[in-house]
Amino acid sequence: MPDLTHDEWLRRAKTLEPSGAHHIDGVAESGAGDSFAAVSPRDGQVLARVADGGAAEVDAAVAAARRAFDTGPWPRLAPAERGRTLLRIADLLEERRTELALTVTLEMGKPVTDAYGIELRALINTFRWYGQLADKLTDESPHSAPDALTLVTREPAGVVGAVVPWNFPLTLAGWKVAPALAAGCTVVLKPSENSPLSALLLGRIATEAGLPAGVLNVVNGRGPVAGRALGLHPDVDVLAFTGSTAVGRHFLRYAADSNLKRVWLELGGKSPNIILPDAPDLAKAAATAAWGIFFNQGEMCTAPSRLLVHSSIAERVTEAVVERARELRVGDPLDPATEMGALVGEAHLDRVRDHVGTGLAEGARLRAGGERILADTGGTYLEPTVFDRVDPGMRLAREEIFGPVLSVLAFDDVDEAVRLANATEYGLAAGLWTSDLSTAHQVSRALRAGTVWVNCYEEGDLTVPFGGVKQSGNGRDKSAHALEKYTELKTTWIQL
Repeated sequence: MPDLTHDEWLRRAKTLEPSGAHHIDGVAESGAGDSFAAVSPRDGQVLARVADGGAAEVDAAVAAARRAFDTGPWPRLAPAERGRTLLRIADLLEERRTELALTVTLEMGKPVTDAYGIELRALINTFRWYGQLADKLTDESPHSAPDALTLVTREPAGVVGAVVPWNFPLTLAGWKVAPALAAGCTVVLKPSENSPLSALLLGRIATEAGLPAGVLNVVNGRGPVAGRALGLHPDVDVLAFTGSTAVGRHFLRYAADSNLKRVWLELGGKSPNIILPDAPDLAKAAATAAWGIFFNQGEMCTAPSRLLVHSSIAERVTEAVVERARELRVGDPLDPATEMGALVGEAHLDRVRDHVGTGLAEGARLRAGGERILADTGGTYLEPTVFDRVDPGMRLAREEIFGPVLSVLAFDDVDEAVRLANATEYGLAAGLWTSDLSTAHQVSRALRAGTVWVNCYEEGDLTVPFGGVKQSGNGRDKSAHALEKYTELKTTWIQL
């Protein structure tokens, strides 16, 4: 983390001049459409005018990606050479790390310490990891008939459309772009209209690092227009999306209505975090529960928004979380002392506050927070919020809020905890705190989730896959398994 004071970050913010032009075929394109304002949630100020892409801009980006795939060098390079390019991108991202972190913080509101130390670390590590993996993959030669040679090869799938959200605009872009490039695909990336500036900078940096023109294109635009055009485009072979379950359904329909492109979805979550009485360290469990729901302003698909606590320790754990919520420092995300920044914008703040109001109306008990604060700054800040006495049927317990709002539910035995944990349409992640090895194994197996953390939360690295079950999606980001989304298996049978 650079040793910059609040004033120094503010000075850098004033001199930042982000570009809002599309990045198509290796160059900046203003496009033929209108523009929209990129507004910073920290103070409500306009950061830049952003080109508002539509079908024409998506067509241009897909055409560039198709040319780069069909006739360009990228899919035909030796995997080691593709890997070296990804490593050069990682190196240049490291050089520009402060600028990228500042851009992320200004456009979506997370503390700059998290943007630099977590978001950018993840992005850089992702490009390095897949750069190092690119030439480590092997094909198969099954033992078949003695008079035949059989080969099973993995080939790049083609043009990839990647649509990513605003909460981790670079991390989630990297999770899709890096493995797709390592596999030899070309990419059209559409960032959220709430966070386009960092993705555009990523596209320019990749080109500066030597990625051939057309291999990575970045198109701005609104979901119902640019996102829809990308989902329906007949020259897109694979669509990878991270976002809400509702929008994920649209992409499945777009695929059905166009060319039956493969669609990979990482969707919403309502993750349970189960604390049993034999947790090895109750204080750590409570502190982690608080960190997990308030980190990134609660704008996390894996946020442990349902805290399931055994009734014998429920009050003790809840009070510890409440105490942490009350002392958490919420403020300007450019202040290195800030622990929780601004929610992404006014519309999202209103949505989260509506959930708070509904929780009160349905009879849950508000233990901390719930109010908008720092409104005089022009920013969109909310107090860390904790409810207990939450009934499983309440909206607080069923719907993804995507904000710093925790629901505490009590249970009396392990079987009830598992039933409560699985009583949701989502299945992205879960947490479990216990000292009993058998319980850890048995409950982990019983939980319907793509990831289960035991005696920790949000731990992991690029060696392990990430994704969900049920209405949290399909397919996996991270690890070598991510390459399965961007490759096709081909069988070649040679008669000898």
